[in-house]
Amino acid sequence: MIGPTKPIHPFFNEKSILFPVILLSGIGIIMVYSASSSISMETYNSAFHYMKKQALFFGISLCVMFITASFPYKLYRRISYLILFAAIVLLVAVLVPGLNVKAGGAHRWLDLGGFTFQPAEFAKLALILFLGYSLSKKQDMIKLFSVGFIPHAVIFTFFACLIILQPDFGTIVVLGMITWGMMFIAGVKIIHLLSPTPLLAPVIYFWVYKVDYRLERILTFLNPWDDPYNTGYQITHSLKAFGSGGIFGKGIGLGMQKMHYLPEPHTDFIFSIIGEELGLIGVLTVLSLYLVLLMKGITIAKTADTVFGTITATGLTLYIGIQVIINTGVALGVLPTKGLTLPFISYGGTSLVINMAAMGILMNIGASKKNGQAI
Repeated sequence: MIGPTKPIHPFFNEKSILFPVILLSGIGIIMVYSASSSISMETYNSAFHYMKKQALFFGISLCVMFITASFPYKLYRRISYLILFAAIVLLVAVLVPGLNVKAGGAHRWLDLGGFTFQPAEFAKLALILFLGYSLSKKQDMIKLFSVGFIPHAVIFTFFACLIILQPDFGTIVVLGMITWGMMFIAGVKIIHLLSPTPLLAPVIYFWVYKVDYRLERILTFLNPWDDPYNTGYQITHSLKAFGSGGIFGKGIGLGMQKMHYLPEPHTDFIFSIIGEELGLIGVLTVLSLYLVLLMKGITIAKTADTVFGTITATGLTLYIGIQVIINTGVALGVLPTKGLTLPFISYGGTSLVINMAAMGILMNIGASKKNGQAI
């Protein structure tokens, strides 16, 4: 008689997540090297500085993904308040002089003795886990405005107030889309979700039209070629990168836009470098890998064994999907310029670690259905 088979670890069970993540991260390491080699040589006298750090981040992130996939996802339901509190502490700490690192007029990073950490990235994951717990717990009264909508909108607003002080308007947009998306999936009434709409007009007016650089971004988005050497500089060079790449690209390392033309070629605009050096084939390959990952996330959300699993898986899938849409949309000129990284590919330790942690949790949600229990 054959005994019961031992459940496969979620890390290896969910290959539709594992393989795309590893492939995207591998492409990221290669493209970070290509996009940053000139800047790295000039700043650190080594073409491999950013590539080595990205490879190190990948190794750490892979371990983090294995760990988060190992814990039963229902554990995160029990510690969601603790994670939320930790995120709030970190968001407050980044506002404290002496603890934060200022760059580009913003203080979004904490100095942790030799390396930096971006609390806003952790805050995204913390909010997803909290919303998953809170929305699933309140299913019996989710249609009530005071239960289904108000508490979650208040938490989002509190996070938004802390993040805007950094300032980081892009993260607020991502958090808002995740929050409203998770509330919609959880069953919050559409009329309740639309209730803040009248308040958006003055907020948008103040934060966009009354702030010169944000208004400038909107106008540049509408017509970047009107001022290609100043306000339209980033997007026009990004479009030039895609245009010169053609179908097959110029080849890895042979792109020109990274040579002090396109700003942030290894972070915000790494997708443009992919378009130039790997061409349409490379762009479609990367987008196809993201599509596989997102479709798997949707499947896990639909088949999860608990309401908490469904709502949380939705949030984790939105988290990756929204970042991909915004980053690629900015690079292609179909969205206003906003500094968001391309998941698993752009240079950056915090975003890579948190993205991998999120995928580990998603793995466990998916494996729990297959194995009959969370591993």
